[in-house]
Amino acid sequence: MDKNAIKKFAVWARRELIERVSQKAMQYGIEKDNIVDATADSINGKVLTGTQKNQRRALISQINAKGYEEVMEEVAYTWFNRLIALRFMEVNGYLPTRVRVFTDEENNFKPQIIDEALHLDLDGLNMEKVYEFKNANQTEELYKYLLITQCNALNSVLPGMFQRISDYTELLLPDNLLREGSVIEQMISTIPEEDWQDAVQIIGWLYQYYNAEKKDEVFAALKKNVKITKENIPAATQLFTPDWIVRYMVENSLGRLWVEGHPNDELKFGWKYYLEEAQQEPEVQAQLAEIRKGYAAMTPEQIKCIDPCCGSGHILAYLFDVLVQIYESYGYTTREAVESIVKNNLYGLDIDDRAAQLAYFAVMMKARQYDRRFFSRQIQPNVYAIQESNGIDRYVLDYFCNGDAKLKSAMDSIIKEMHDAKEYGSILNITSVDFSALYARFDEVRDDISMSKESVLNDLLPLVQVAEALARKYDVVCTNPPYMGISNGSGKLSTLVKKEYPDTKSDLFAVFIERCNRMIKKNKMLGMITQHSWMFISTFENMRRKCLEHDILSMAHLGARAFEEIGGEVVQTTSFIQRNSSVSNYKGTYSRLVAYTSQDEKEEAFLNHTEVYATKQNGFYEIPGNPIAYWISNQTLKAFEDKHLLKDFVTASVGIQTG
Repeated sequence: MDKNAIKKFAVWARRELIERVSQKAMQYGIEKDNIVDATADSINGKVLTGTQKNQRRALISQINAKGYEEVMEEVAYTWFNRLIALRFMEVNGYLPTRVRVFTDEENNFKPQIIDEALHLDLDGLNMEKVYEFKNANQTEELYKYLLITQCNALNSVLPGMFQRISDYTELLLPDNLLREGSVIEQMISTIPEEDWQDAVQIIGWLYQYYNAEKKDEVFAALKKNVKITKENIPAATQLFTPDWIVRYMVENSLGRLWVEGHPNDELKFGWKYYLEEAQQEPEVQAQLAEIRKGYAAMTPEQIKCIDPCCGSGHILAYLFDVLVQIYESYGYTTREAVESIVKNNLYGLDIDDRAAQLAYFAVMMKARQYDRRFFSRQIQPNVYAIQESNGIDRYVLDYFCNGDAKLKSAMDSIIKEMHDAKEYGSILNITSVDFSALYARFDEVRDDISMSKESVLNDLLPLVQVAEALARKYDVVCTNPPYMGISNGSGKLSTLVKKEYPDTKSDLFAVFIERCNRMIKKNKMLGMITQHSWMFISTFENMRRKCLEHDILSMAHLGARAFEEIGGEVVQTTSFIQRNSSVSNYKGTYSRLVAYTSQDEKEEAFLNHTEVYATKQNGFYEIPGNPIAYWISNQTLKAFEDKHLLKDFVTASVGIQTG
């Protein structure tokens, strides 16, 4: 995969799209410091249609609420997501029409959809408009119309990626898309076609690189003491997890959960990064046998997995792969497995709407990879952007509750707890309510003809879906959380963290370790990659004691340079698997990789089991401060256990001190 080409395109595309979207806004009398009256019937002598006037009013309303630059950024990002989704689908033959949107069969920048316009079977296509554009030789206008219609047609199978474009995003679709040097032409010519084969990789890297300049801007502002706002947290913290680390986390959490209850060497041998358990003492084996009885009773559809900081969906996609293997080993057909996984097993949440959209798309493409008829099954994954309850219309709420005191109590609880939710993301602790009753009411509303129906389904339903995902307990939690000092965030974030997470209040990654531990069912699995500072420094001593109440099954201690995109010693990480159990004298397996200086070297050393320790975590209690010092020798640990002090052996004195 040509990451340099991907980065070059993504960084440039963000600037280009923001500029082109802003130019379109200007055509409709909308500039940063000068907006023509929202009720205008014409702009610069051009009479607006009824649709354009409605779209323009909606756009101005959004600018007044969020700010001009924020809205231009959002619209540019929306079109970027749609374009890369269409490109992936056309390259892999996933478009229902089987007609390419950007290229011909030879991958030339000659959109097949234009040549096939008169023969397209596309939902919502007005052939009179097509003939009109054709007869007037308005190829550019025809192409824009076909592109918008194609996006709208995909709404029926991929509503989470292709919302119907009847709002201001259609109004701001850039001009001159067929010219040389346009965003589409550059996407085709810059990124090799073969790089579009793997949805997880291409989407993940495009997402990271698209945000690269925004991330630099956020950190530059931070040096001037400008705090990171909730809108900028994704750009500041997004980091695409190396594929081998994702596989280590998933294989040793979800994979281990399954094979410890359903022994299957064939499955294990297919998991390259699976770590066999250290040899345990007989009394430990007896405790483990009791835990595994619970695993043995599980069926595949019962396993609930979540990535609460899912980004563009890398971890979700590999969870999907391993779940397919588990289902098939249990006797399911691939089609049955895929349907059940999307319905029952996978959950994803992210604070960033655009990231959640991409994660949703990655899961849907993974389902389509395994089941070519999946789009026709009308099944949607449980992947959501965190929603906040600010500004919920009380009239709409009253209509939904319909005089039912229990529904009102449940909704009041959700609305209270999810106020300003985008400030906090998945660290919110949500009280469980009767979600089944709420969903039953949503089903009634779908069949209603009330004017409030759309508001209920568009505003309240997503809020309830996110609340349920946050309130639920899981069998597997697997994630790469954001790394951000709490002092760099908003005052609201700092206040909540100090109240709810006093032992981990200095950094979001540590808060998420504590939060994710709360999300796991008894005896079930947590897989994470985080900064490694929690293992040693005094700031996290109380947190470590809490962590040591759960068994650390294994760890890949990565140190610096585990992410090839980050040089130097800035980000030093560890990836680990915990089980929500406390087995006395349990030995965890620790792979020490800190000495290796590149992502590839660390992976190779891990696979070769170069420096591996089997260590009882009980011993960490004997060391002052309880550091996760898995590498210390038995002799050193015994010295701590015996409470021997240096002065017991030699005369201790102070040497030279700086003054």
